[in-house]
Amino acid sequence: MTKIDPLLFLDEPELLFGMGQCATYPKDGLLLFGPYFNPLRGGALRIGLIATDKGSSHYDKWVKKISRRIFPEKAGDPKHTIFPGFEAVFETRWPAQPLANIQVNETDLLRTIKQSDRHQAIYQAVSLYADPIVRYNREQSETPVDLWMVVIPEEVYRLGRPQSRLAPEEKVKSSISMTTREAHRFFQAPSLFQEVNETAEVYRFEKNFHNQLKARLLEHRAAVQILRETTIAPEEFTKSDGQPLRQLEDPARVAWNLATSTFYKAGGQPWRLGSPRPGVCYVGIVFKRDETGLTPSHACVGAQMFLDSGDGVVFRGAAGPWYSRDTKTFNLPREEAKNLLALVLSSYQSSHGGKAPKEVFIHGKTSFSQEEWEGFSAALPNDSKVVCIRIRHDSRLKLYRMGDTTVPRGLARKLGDRNGFLWSKGFVPRLQTYSGREIPNPLSIQIMRGEADLDVVLRDILMLTKLNFNACIYGDGEPVTLRFADSVGEILTAAPIRKDLPPLPFRFYI
Repeated sequence: MTKIDPLLFLDEPELLFGMGQCATYPKDGLLLFGPYFNPLRGGALRIGLIATDKGSSHYDKWVKKISRRIFPEKAGDPKHTIFPGFEAVFETRWPAQPLANIQVNETDLLRTIKQSDRHQAIYQAVSLYADPIVRYNREQSETPVDLWMVVIPEEVYRLGRPQSRLAPEEKVKSSISMTTREAHRFFQAPSLFQEVNETAEVYRFEKNFHNQLKARLLEHRAAVQILRETTIAPEEFTKSDGQPLRQLEDPARVAWNLATSTFYKAGGQPWRLGSPRPGVCYVGIVFKRDETGLTPSHACVGAQMFLDSGDGVVFRGAAGPWYSRDTKTFNLPREEAKNLLALVLSSYQSSHGGKAPKEVFIHGKTSFSQEEWEGFSAALPNDSKVVCIRIRHDSRLKLYRMGDTTVPRGLARKLGDRNGFLWSKGFVPRLQTYSGREIPNPLSIQIMRGEADLDVVLRDILMLTKLNFNACIYGDGEPVTLRFADSVGEILTAAPIRKDLPPLPFRFYI
């Protein structure tokens, strides 16, 4: 008979809120104790708004809504929580009148986004939002905006994505056009005519409105929250049969998520880990193939560092031939791995009085090569330990539970000292439910390089699933080190980014 390793159950990690109080559920903690850190306590958010005339109107009504109580869809249901109003939760007003209010001409915007050349269409549509924000930051620096609310019509969302297609009757002929292949040719052999080279530059930008806008604003340090009009005014958008254009979550849950994300991006900290391990930092490695690169193997690498406080910083590494078409994996040579971790170390030391971390846990979705391991190790002082951990979703193992519920979140199974499974999704007693629709799959955890206690690694990863400030949820399915890896990678490659761009807080990327 095959011996089965015993299952472990990890206690739900606690989070720290205002007045030094702990709770496991962010909504409970915010309702009872307020946010952990609030530099604007008693004041108001410094919000900038950029929208069409209709978008401004939707935004005005929505601010009034979010300033008041929003009752949950089902009263008495533990997975639904009343939203008591932004100021009641975060002790800060969401002003009815934004500090800056910039109008975008809707006719110009829709004509621009419907151009037949999709690179030109999306680049110019992004410019209608990005250029005024950059201009305001440059000319109105005495009244700084912490967060720009970018309200977009549904047409911009529909047509501002890489796979978007225009109906023939919608197309507006572009005044400037070039094929992607022609543009790539000019990247390698520039034309004698400067205007041709300038036209080709537009094709270095990704055909994705969301990613391109965030990427183009990085060097200007402008944080943005992109809002679809259908999210803040769903009652205004219906199908011909009267049904809602979009199926959204209940209004109270939408309010919780948007309010938490806005508070974080505006400079507040909703919560932090309740039981951090001093001297430890966690790093997520991000790779993204660069379609505008010279070869198909060209890729960009980045790193996200997270501290026990929940603060995150994103570092951009060098671009190069890091992707192998044979193995379909990304790996760095020794020197690039060393340089990337040296950036992380420098940032950590600058915020810790020059001290290096005792332990650095590097999370990735693919394997770590010997060269990468040597490079990471060489970047750290001798008394610092580095551990490389691969984390993947794994559907090979299914666990079923007698009764009406799935296995609980926090269940773990060890396979020796270096491998294990962790169920970061599952039944949550506090909510009396499991939020998924299928039997939950575990995360496969493997200590690939270095030495660490597997129990500690599993607990750390479960803890890091509670640092998603882009929502207000009990726990995420992935640790924050990898949760936004793809999104951060896409923003890093959505536009040409200055090589000297300094490390920026995580809030500029999500």
